[in-house]
Amino acid sequence: MTQWQVWRQDDNGNQYMVESFPDRIGALSRVLVFEAGHPHKQLYWVSGPPGPALGTNRELYLELVRLGDLMRGSGRGLSEFLRAWWWVSRPLAGKAKLDPDSVAAMVCAAATTEPPPLDPAWRTAVYAHPDEPVSHSGWERIVLSQIADLADFAADFADAGPLDEHAYFGVDAPRPPGCQRATPGRWYNFDPKTYLECAMAGTLGGWDDDDGIRTPLPGPHLPLKGGSEPGEQTLAEVSWADLADLAICGQIYE
Repeated sequence: MTQWQVWRQDDNGNQYMVESFPDRIGALSRVLVFEAGHPHKQLYWVSGPPGPALGTNRELYLELVRLGDLMRGSGRGLSEFLRAWWWVSRPLAGKAKLDPDSVAAMVCAAATTEPPPLDPAWRTAVYAHPDEPVSHSGWERIVLSQIADLADFAADFADAGPLDEHAYFGVDAPRPPGCQRATPGRWYNFDPKTYLECAMAGTLGGWDDDDGIRTPLPGPHLPLKGGSEPGEQTLAEVSWADLADLAICGQIYE
C-alpha cells in the first residue's frame, strides 16, 4: 500500500518519522496542524510518492463536499470550522499560491482539529480594507469577518433560539452599529457542507448535474467568477484571492 509519512526535525537536527497516512492530503493536513499549534524551530514535511493527489477543479470540489459531509456527520458547526480553518492556514501565509492538495489539506485539518476559542476582540475589530485580498492577510480579514458575524448571530438569537431553516433564504447579520467588516452582511449558508459546496460552485466550479446537489435553473444567470457552470478543468494552483472569493461565495452563493 502506498504511504505518505510525516517527518520532523528537532532543534538539534534529529529527524523522526511521526506518522503514516494512506493519502497525501491527510499527511499534509497533519503537518498544518502541527505547525499551526506549535510555532517553534522544529520542521515538518511529508515524504512519499511525488505529484499531487488533486489536479482538477472537479477533484477539489468532490473532496471539499466529502469533507463537508464528514463535518455534517460529526456535528461540527460553521464557526468551529472557520476558526479552525483560520488557525491551520497560518503555516501557509507566506505562500502566494497553493496547489489544490494544500487547499484540501487546510479544509481536512479544519474539519477535525480543535478550533481556537472565539476572541471577543474579533467582533469589534476593523476588517474593511480598500485593497483587493491578494494575500493571506486579505483572506484572513474575510474569514475573521465571517466568524464575527456568526458570533453576532449567536448573541442576537441567544434568547430567541437558533437560526432555523428559513435563514437559508437569506438573512442579514445583526452587526453592531459602526462595525467595519470585509464581507457582505447577507448570509445564506450556515453549515460547513453547504458553505463549501457553494464556495466551489460560485468560484472554481467542478460540480456536475449528476451529483444531484445543484440543479441548473432556466434563463440567464450571472456567475460570480465564471466558475458556476458544470464541468471539469485543470487546476494547478489557487491564489489567496481565489480563496477570498471562495470564502465569500461560501457565505452568499446559493
